[in-house]
Amino acid sequence: MYAQIISDENGATLVSISTLSGELREGANQKSATVAAAKEVGNLIAKKCLEKGISQVVFDRNGFLYHGRVRALAEAAREAGLQF
Repeated sequence: MYAQIISDENGATLVSISTLSGELREGANQKSATVAAAKEVGNLIAKKCLEKGISQVVFDRNGFLYHGRVRALAEAAREAGLQF
């Protein structure tokens, strides 16, 4: 599971996190393709955005249905303070 915050104005990636990132792999005994892992990605990307002063983003599912892991990531990011 990957999540990125990209500036359309600059064409640059501002924040990026995935289940393969060091922050999530440390001490993680869970598989990376689960709803629980997607929630962790959502929490962490929201925290990193808020640290950089980004509070509002546009959520692009890239064609994926809004259920399962995609939904878990989005809901976790909202709960952590990110606005869509």
